[in-house]
Amino acid sequence: MSVMAWNKYSAEATLASFQTEKAQVAKAQQRLDAYSGNIESVVTDLEARQEALEAMSEMLPDDIKTVDTNVTDSSDETSKTVEQVGSFFPQARGLAEIEARQLAYVENMTRFADWRARRAEAALRKLNLDPRAMERAARAEARQAMGGPLQLLATSADGSLDPRFERLGMSLERMSALELALEGVPRLIPTGDQRVTSPFGYRSDPFSRRPSMHPGIDFKGAYGSPVFAAADGQVTFAGWRGGYGRTVEITHANGIMTRYAHLARIGVKTGQTIDAGSTLGGLGSSGRSTGPHLHFEVRINGRAVNPRPFLESAPDVLKEARGTTEPSRSANASPQR
Repeated sequence: MSVMAWNKYSAEATLASFQTEKAQVAKAQQRLDAYSGNIESVVTDLEARQEALEAMSEMLPDDIKTVDTNVTDSSDETSKTVEQVGSFFPQARGLAEIEARQLAYVENMTRFADWRARRAEAALRKLNLDPRAMERAARAEARQAMGGPLQLLATSADGSLDPRFERLGMSLERMSALELALEGVPRLIPTGDQRVTSPFGYRSDPFSRRPSMHPGIDFKGAYGSPVFAAADGQVTFAGWRGGYGRTVEITHANGIMTRYAHLARIGVKTGQTIDAGSTLGGLGSSGRSTGPHLHFEVRINGRAVNPRPFLESAPDVLKEARGTTEPSRSANASPQR
């Protein structure tokens, strides 16, 4: 399975590189030939590209819409195209300028999406999480709730997709998956009282007094006080679970699962979507418990890990990941006709 996952990741990386190379193929002379062939076809292509851009823009976060379109990797090439089209076909110069602005927008959105993906990837690494595994889990989670009519994006009259647009789509998809994975990292202490009565790891069992493994953290609190979700996710279990007593389990988009046990009451249902900080129920002492407290677990691929590093580090890491803006980006850009 590991080999298959790595092969899939390598194939995606190779495809992205290939699309980048393809995106550099459309040189000035090729576009000049297109303008000399059929102006109406060029107009149709530009309209199709505009529709694709507007469809993408509606789904973008606000800050990615503020991309500077003045300077791009191919600005010299597009300027050359505009000048040549203007010289040979003065009536089409305006169309060439529109195309140049569209391509500049696409290139910069791609670069900005790649930057945001790298930022999310770096944040996951700071939390000692595998970005590739988190990304795959987020993609798999998203595919479980997708549907609707088939509406393929086309940027040419013949129904094909410009490789630059295809590259942009791949960058946006990767950015979205990594940022979704980041949102599923446990970052909020699940109780109002932050006193820990039993840490993660080996301890003396409170009933048998024998050495045992404690797969979570116990937070002390008043009976019935609210218990909060540590991150965004979906309730995948809400009920009685053996020695855990009344338990809520939340599966997050990155494959992480958080468990909230020994509850006095449960206030959510299986299948319910939960935001970080949402109330899940009341703190209690149900199941195998010596008194009111919350048993909180974090599991990755079914394996219990210490929740403390997430609760201590994630807030600052996420704040840093969200609070920075990529250098040299202005706040005045949108796909222009």
